[in-house]
Amino acid sequence: MSRSPISRIVVVSPTLADANTGNWQTARRWARFLRTRYRVRIARDWAGEADDAMIALHARRSAAAIAAFAASGRPVALVLTGTDLYRDIRHDRDAQRSLVLARRLVVLQPQGLGELPPALRGRATVIEQSAPALAPATPRQRTYDLLLVGHLRAEKDPLTAVRALARLDDAASRRIRLVHVGGAHDESLARQMREAARSDRRIELRGPLPHAATRSLIRRGRVLLLPSLIEGGANVLIEAVTAGVPVLASRIGGSIGLLGARYPGFFPPGDDAALAALIHRCLGEPAFVERLRAHCARCAPRFAPAREAAAVLALAHNLLESGCAGGAPAPSSRNTER
Repeated sequence: MSRSPISRIVVVSPTLADANTGNWQTARRWARFLRTRYRVRIARDWAGEADDAMIALHARRSAAAIAAFAASGRPVALVLTGTDLYRDIRHDRDAQRSLVLARRLVVLQPQGLGELPPALRGRATVIEQSAPALAPATPRQRTYDLLLVGHLRAEKDPLTAVRALARLDDAASRRIRLVHVGGAHDESLARQMREAARSDRRIELRGPLPHAATRSLIRRGRVLLLPSLIEGGANVLIEAVTAGVPVLASRIGGSIGLLGARYPGFFPPGDDAALAALIHRCLGEPAFVERLRAHCARCAPRFAPAREAAAVLALAHNLLESGCAGGAPAPSSRNTER
């Protein structure tokens, strides 16, 4: 009896290994999960290769690949990863068309479902991302390290962290070290960060680091700062939580969806005074830090790799089944357990 051929899946990511972005980390991780059952490749676009299904990240930036693959009659799953979910699908025609063409839609935290057009929510599933759990390392004692991890882009709003630090000039705050890791994707922001580092010795710019080195740095930090204006469901937040490192994050949909609306470490987006007040509490109130850490620890089991792997494999199975059935896009079950 002959064996059935192994299905081929292409994971389309707008950025690849050279960029080392969140989209690339998601694509690489999902490809690793999928390779336990399927033949998988990662690509930036699609040029007619013999793939049975596509999982595409980002509605706007992968729009051409999605349109071409859907035109071939084969099924596409669209993963909305951040700026597409919270900005592009409101006004960009290519992003809107990607929503319509996809057989399956994926958001990276439960709050994201409410951003989709009501008529399309039946196709959507939530797959929360993951990171292997790491035991926290002993933090540096001479300094109180705040970590700011992400390529310099307007959406990441790193200058809110810089302004917050400038507000902290008492004796206790002189221990703070603000450590930034990431590349210069916006030269204007990069110039402002360099100027800030020259004027405040507490700021240290590490530049882009390999993923493993970044995780190692996170687990030695005191607190991770995430002042972003837009996030679909930040990998770096999950990497901090699964390493026992608390987070101070802007109160935006992507972070609320991961940590819950009652998380005590939120501040209004762009509000450097509110962030400075939270940092000051972390410095002076160990009980507040433990409260943040305990909340994060309760969230951490949701971000286990085995849970994400099972959800990704279920997505692929359902996607391939919909391809065999043909016809209009079919709804998928929602992995929304909290």
